[in-house]
Amino acid sequence: MKKILAFLTAMCMLLALAGCGGNDAPSKAPKEKTKVSLGMLRLTSSAPLFIAMDKGFFADEGLEIDAQWFDAAHPIAVATASSKVNVGATGITASLYNMAANGQKLGIVADKGREQKGYSSSALLVTADNFNNGVQSLKDLKGKRIGITQKGSTFHYMLGRMLETQGMSLDDVEIVPLNKVSAVMAALESKQIDGCILNEPNITKVQKAGYGKLVVQVGDVIPYQTSAIFYSPEFMQNKDAAERFMKAYVKACNYYYEAAIEKKDAKKLDEVVNIVAKYVKAPAEDIKAGLPYIDKNGQLLASDIDTQIKWYTANKMMSGKLDAKDVAITSFQEAAAK
Repeated sequence: MKKILAFLTAMCMLLALAGCGGNDAPSKAPKEKTKVSLGMLRLTSSAPLFIAMDKGFFADEGLEIDAQWFDAAHPIAVATASSKVNVGATGITASLYNMAANGQKLGIVADKGREQKGYSSSALLVTADNFNNGVQSLKDLKGKRIGITQKGSTFHYMLGRMLETQGMSLDDVEIVPLNKVSAVMAALESKQIDGCILNEPNITKVQKAGYGKLVVQVGDVIPYQTSAIFYSPEFMQNKDAAERFMKAYVKACNYYYEAAIEKKDAKKLDEVVNIVAKYVKAPAEDIKAGLPYIDKNGQLLASDIDTQIKWYTANKMMSGKLDAKDVAITSFQEAAAK
């Protein structure tokens, strides 16, 4: 009995020592610092990324973000597919699907903005002159010159899908590719084109400047997963960093949704608007006027990926075969959302 009591006493002393502070106390190991290159555009739909950078959500996960700014979607897709950047954040284009169909592996992993009824993200605008002369609906576009960034771009897709809802097609308009959003806006202002597709905050800028008039919001015509977060092949192999990035991103999506979609707290909304305005380099009032819909948990509208692949294939903008499940990799987001 004495031996048992002695043993129990010794065990109690060991447990007491383990609970004390000092060098012998267990401590949570700091997360390994990892540098992540992130390719993106200065668009309102990148709001969760701006929030995660500004509020330290990435830093909390031990991630150091190397922000690399681009002027168009296609170069971001190329840089991500070739692992020149770890993460890409931009529109889902035909070129991206073509790369995937021809063996370049990359993952579409999370929502970064979708066309949703009632929210301003992308829209069709025409010159003020055209609008005043009666070009005020999709049907009125027949024979008009419509500016887009590039063939096979999200703008090209939006225009084609919207025309189809009116029994029309891309053959009913003259497509004018202008490479950059800034060039599209300049062409609209100088009346070299009759209309164009633009996104926020540029929709608001053009309307405020007075040279363009809104015809229709894309989200009011079609649901569409416009843009997404992409992981490069190399980054997907770094599972720890990939999961940490997504955890921070989902947290930022939650923050954005509560502030900009639910709008329960005016101060929080103003904070988010000011963060986005800083990165987009646009007036806060312009940002506030056109905040896009982004899923609360960054969940990808995966079913729309299949719709897009089929449309691009049918319109001969894609070569090769691609299954949506091979490119829409939702496991990272699903794990982070839990």
